[in-house]
Amino acid sequence: MRTIVAIQTYAASLVIFLLLDFVWLGLLARNFYRQQLGHLLSPDVRWLPAILFYLLFVAAVVVFAVLPAVERGSLLRAVLLGGFFGIVAYATYDLTNLATMKGFPTLVAAVDMTWGCVLSAVVAAVGYLVAART
Repeated sequence: MRTIVAIQTYAASLVIFLLLDFVWLGLLARNFYRQQLGHLLSPDVRWLPAILFYLLFVAAVVVFAVLPAVERGSLLRAVLLGGFFGIVAYATYDLTNLATMKGFPTLVAAVDMTWGCVLSAVVAAVGYLVAART
């Protein structure tokens, strides 16, 4: 993949990830997470770790889902690999919390892992479409 295409693919994937995750966290699921995890939530977002997560996670979606799908010429492969990567990555966080934190809600883990799967599948699809059009 040419450098300019890789940059465009990463940038488009990052933008769609940020937009969707901000809609999810800021609007759709905001009250859900507050009700379920309010006692654990910080009143202020620590932006450096958040930014690092977004940059690294999207890079991983591109490397582990988009690029293999582009090599095969398969949008379906991008969606499936992206969804699988997302559920595994989010499960790492959620299942570890279930295993180690007293009172971590199982419902939060299920919702969060589902969101990670869907979000990553969509991001991989967008990344694939950007890469495939060039």
